[in-house]
Amino acid sequence: MHDLKLHDLRCFDAVASEGSFQAAALVLSRTHPSVFAAVARLEEQLGLVLLDRSGYRVSLTEEGRLFHSRARLALRELEHLQSYAGQLASGEETVLRVVMGDICPRPRILGLLSRFFAGRTRTRLHLEYEAISGPVERLMDAEADLIFHRANPPDPRLERIDLYEVNFVPVVAPGFLPFHDIREITPEAMRPFTQCVIRDTARRSSPENFFVIDGAHSCSVPDHIMKKELILHGLAWGHLPEWLIEDELRNGRLISIAGRQIPGRTETVAAVRRRDRPHGPVAEALWTYLETQERDAP
Repeated sequence: MHDLKLHDLRCFDAVASEGSFQAAALVLSRTHPSVFAAVARLEEQLGLVLLDRSGYRVSLTEEGRLFHSRARLALRELEHLQSYAGQLASGEETVLRVVMGDICPRPRILGLLSRFFAGRTRTRLHLEYEAISGPVERLMDAEADLIFHRANPPDPRLERIDLYEVNFVPVVAPGFLPFHDIREITPEAMRPFTQCVIRDTARRSSPENFFVIDGAHSCSVPDHIMKKELILHGLAWGHLPEWLIEDELRNGRLISIAGRQIPGRTETVAAVRRRDRPHGPVAEALWTYLETQERDAP
């Protein structure tokens, strides 16, 4: 069998899809005889009868139907390959690596990304989740192009766009504590009770502690969803982002114990990237898009 010609495959696909040689010729901007000859040549090379020409309209034989399903996959893959080559030639990234940190208001961040990538179908979003110092570690180790996480202190290697303020509230389930005045609870009084904390995903953990009471028994979880479940079931207490527990605070399934001794905390969620590394066209477009979101924020 000689090598199949791409032109012949495309002509066959057009005839099979359009139902006639004439219609296929119009779609391909070819003449009727050239399309007819291309399909005949393909059948001869394959040693198969692909089309039944006995009726008013041509139709696929059983062999033609099976071959067409595979041929369409091959043609589609070739189109993707050509698009990929054009993307490489233009310098446009094929993959953008983004890490979302544990403090992020996920619905809002995912909404931003969804709207941006809806118009960037040639670039695949590779999205991962990291906690505590994990996002910054991934960025500094060149394993991420952009992170959404807490706005760290100024670093000459980093630049950021502040996006959202996230309030963290210390909460317990009803009946978890034996105290009457929970607003005046001290850290010392909370030491006997299990505190739930987020597990640091960094390979080189940061010495920073967020809301952790020294000497208290603690349990660790991978994210705030799991942390919320433990607290709701009365297995621990801890700080949770207010956006995640608004309904539970309203209906009394969770109780805030924020006060002078155990305050809440406000974190700024920012988009952060390396200043000292080059960024491709899509990464630059995303950065500009996020700057626009910052300006438009109420």
